[in-house]
Amino acid sequence: MLNRLAYRFHQSLERHFPEQRLFLKSDTDTRFIRLRPATQIIALAGGTLALAWTIVATALIMMDSIGAGSAREQSVRQQALYEERLNTLSADRDLRADEAVRAQDRFNVALEQVSEMQERLLASEDRRRELETGVEAIQETLRRTIQERDEARAEADRVTLALSEQSGGATEMGRARDTVATLEFLTGALGSTATERDEMLADAEAAREEARLIADEKKAVEMRNDAIFARLEEAVTVSMEPLDNMFRDAGMSPDDLLESVRSGYSGQGGPLTPITFSTSGGVPTADELRANAILTGLDRMNMYRIAAFKLPFAMPVKDSFRWTSGFGYRNDPKGAGNRMHEGTDMAGSYGTPIYATADGIVTHAGWDNGYGRLVKIKHDFGIETRYAHLSQLRVEVGQRVSRGDRIGDMGNSGRSTGTHLHYEVRLSGSPVNPMTFIKAAKNVF
Repeated sequence: MLNRLAYRFHQSLERHFPEQRLFLKSDTDTRFIRLRPATQIIALAGGTLALAWTIVATALIMMDSIGAGSAREQSVRQQALYEERLNTLSADRDLRADEAVRAQDRFNVALEQVSEMQERLLASEDRRRELETGVEAIQETLRRTIQERDEARAEADRVTLALSEQSGGATEMGRARDTVATLEFLTGALGSTATERDEMLADAEAAREEARLIADEKKAVEMRNDAIFARLEEAVTVSMEPLDNMFRDAGMSPDDLLESVRSGYSGQGGPLTPITFSTSGGVPTADELRANAILTGLDRMNMYRIAAFKLPFAMPVKDSFRWTSGFGYRNDPKGAGNRMHEGTDMAGSYGTPIYATADGIVTHAGWDNGYGRLVKIKHDFGIETRYAHLSQLRVEVGQRVSRGDRIGDMGNSGRSTGTHLHYEVRLSGSPVNPMTFIKAAKNVF
């Protein structure tokens, strides 16, 4: 019975899958391989399963690729958006820096023009005084010559009268010849004196005309100086306002800050030294007072520039990053409850360069428990900055750094949940919000 069923099943298979023979011919003989129906069914089932597995695997790979592509595209778009915002901020910062440089250049050019005009004014004033002295000398000589002419005429009259009254050994003809000779001498002397007088009068008129021209030129120079002073005063006022606001927004008194900077930079001399034109201790002129006021403003701006480099107004991260946690109380990411967060967190790529935000001296560069790899920098005015969770340190204790110097790389060391920089600012040992300084400088640097 079983054999009959097997035979019928085999006959049924042969109707759909007849036996196939695969001939293999060589140089000496010919062989063949018999492909029975069962073998064909097994091969077909195996091929079908392989094809189905290939289709399913391809579909899974395509689905994963599509999902990964969407996430990657979204990440690329977000990164492009961040880079665009950073480029805009960088371009605005560069524009502000260029405007400050151009304003400083305009100040220097205007200052040179003021100095040149002051020199020309002093030279014209000296020449005017010399001309006035020359006119006075000419007038004095003219008066003396007229007086001598009058005395000569009086002497001629006296001599003529004496000759007419003289009697004795001289004959009438001799007296006449002496009189004529005397008169000719006096006439020649009077003619020379008159010619010299006319020349002196012409020189005096020319001197008065030149003095008038010098006075007009002096008035024009004074008007130009007044216009230049007005522009300089306006430029100094406009440039000083954002700097005053920056230090006030940072919670610092500009006057106290400048006094501290000035005490550390007390040397005298240079282009910003107040102008003094008189050594006799006289009262300064209005132009001197205005020039000194402008130079005082420029000196104040220079002190501001020095103070700005000594205070943490710069950004510690210049590459792409995102703000992850601000200053103040928060839920601890490690599950330690509500705790005070004494700094600002900036998350970025592992190894992103970290820069000093102000001039100072490194007081710590090493491992510090929760901070991980930590750099501390001491600045002037009792300010300290801290840069935590670094992957690598690039400074040593005692090293003096400047604003913008690279001090380390962003990492995930210490008590951290991911790659980021923990940035702190401390004033007299107490933590303050770093964003106070960063926001205060956003419209200046």
